[in-house]
Amino acid sequence: MRKFLLILWASPTSVVALLIGLIGLPFGTHVHRKDGTLEFHGGLVEWLLSRTPVDAAAMTLGHVIWGRSQATLDFCREHELVHVRQYERWGPLFLPMYLIFSVTMWFRGKHPYYDNPFEREAFGENNPHDHASQKEP
Repeated sequence: MRKFLLILWASPTSVVALLIGLIGLPFGTHVHRKDGTLEFHGGLVEWLLSRTPVDAAAMTLGHVIWGRSQATLDFCREHELVHVRQYERWGPLFLPMYLIFSVTMWFRGKHPYYDNPFEREAFGENNPHDHASQKEP
């Protein structure tokens, strides 16, 4: 029952991502189930991801994960599953809060993507922005 409620809480975003993914099926998009999510890659989804502000390799929208390719999904899955859990906590508030955090980071002179708290949690110890900003002695 708990899992059903979490899926329901995140469903407003999941439904939109699912519909777009399904629309892409005749245009070369592929879909499969993995780890309690639906993963779409290629075709229309790849085209959409290439036009995001960060030229995203993958993106999570509720319980739907979009990736440019199957290899990209395999590489990014752990990171994207953290976002799935974030959607389960924040539900329909996730996207507005993500945007607010990104804008806040930008106004503070930080990176709106890598310094966003949602991304910092998803990257964990592997945040490439942290490594790029570290200087050798």
